[in-house]
Amino acid sequence: MDTATTLDVTFWITAGAIFVLLILSGFFSGSETALTAASRGRLHSMADKGSKGAKAALTLKEDSERLIGGILLGNNLVNILATSLATATFTRAFGDGGIALATLVMTLLVLIFSEVLPKTYSINDPERAAERSAPLISPIITLLSPAVSAVRVIVRGVLRLFGMRVDPDSMLSVREEIVGALAIGHSEGVVHKEDRDRLLGALDLGDRMVEEIMLHRSQIEMIDAEAEPETIVSQVLASAYTRLPVYRGEQENIVGVIHAKDLLRALEKLIRDSGSFDNALAKFDVMTIAKAPYFVPETTTLDDQMRQFLRRHTHFALVVDEYGALEGLITLEDILEEIVGEITDEFDVDAEHPIRRTESGDFLVDGAMTIRDLNRAKDWNLPDEEANTVAGLVIHEAQTIPTQGQVFSFHGFRFEVVAREQNRLTRLKIRKL
Repeated sequence: MDTATTLDVTFWITAGAIFVLLILSGFFSGSETALTAASRGRLHSMADKGSKGAKAALTLKEDSERLIGGILLGNNLVNILATSLATATFTRAFGDGGIALATLVMTLLVLIFSEVLPKTYSINDPERAAERSAPLISPIITLLSPAVSAVRVIVRGVLRLFGMRVDPDSMLSVREEIVGALAIGHSEGVVHKEDRDRLLGALDLGDRMVEEIMLHRSQIEMIDAEAEPETIVSQVLASAYTRLPVYRGEQENIVGVIHAKDLLRALEKLIRDSGSFDNALAKFDVMTIAKAPYFVPETTTLDDQMRQFLRRHTHFALVVDEYGALEGLITLEDILEEIVGEITDEFDVDAEHPIRRTESGDFLVDGAMTIRDLNRAKDWNLPDEEANTVAGLVIHEAQTIPTQGQVFSFHGFRFEVVAREQNRLTRLKIRKL
């Protein structure tokens, strides 16, 4: 009687311990899923509203390696202990066959109640689950942190023996997380291509230089400060641009920038004072309305340049190289187009058809079009590390300046030179192979 009673008491105590350990295992598994899947942005929002659980979750996520290590250590401890107790109980009850039975039963219990169920619950609303579990698991992580640190040292030591060094900051950056989420959302049809391009364009501003999107100096429309007033006025009125650089002597010598509105205001005042348009032109001096030119280095990032434009209350800058030579110009509109796409108005030439498709299925593209704009428009992946424009890419790959009619195939595309002016490839025909 005493022996049977003892066995019954031992069995129920062991069963209760296994039950508690399975609950702890489920808690560790669910917490791991919740804390790794929870969005930092949403947790910040919840923390700003006064959620202490969200604040605790953010604190834990700051050291992801410590968090994951502590959870895995705790989870493995309770799983191994539960399995050991179950094996001992089943062996006492069924002999040697109890080992196989304990393995089968514990595998099912751990899989269902300690892995699948808590992880499914957590992934359904990870931020809310992280908010609830963080205050409870935080002291456990702190308690296990010495053991986690020891394990971390051992693991890195073993990996170092095989020539591998672990970067403690190798976790995905916030930017990479956003890029990955956008890619998945677009592939699943949740995020539209235009929305994806706008968000990625904004994220890329800090990595791109003004030289990549500037208007090259060969395409800049300029005003000669020594030209006749009639010529200057006619040129400004005929131009599609409202701001034009003014040079004196040679085009490298930029002495100012004029705005069409300033020109019209100055002419209107001169006409009122002199009584006639001819007299007003005779007195007109373009340098009286020219503003000082604003120069920026070609290595300035687009993000910094946009901030400078906003701070200086200007939209126009001339780009120079390290020697001070003029390279091109950039406007605030150019930077905004990297986010929202091409911005056109009634003065933009060929604005409606930047890329034309032929009857054969090829695409006629301006050689000066940037690779990034082409990739964005057609959802292609042409590399832009070695060249900024489509013509530059062809020249780089061909290692020469191709002649009209030459055909090349690289990066999964066929390129045909349709038109060439001097050393510039002005028109290309592209087809995806």
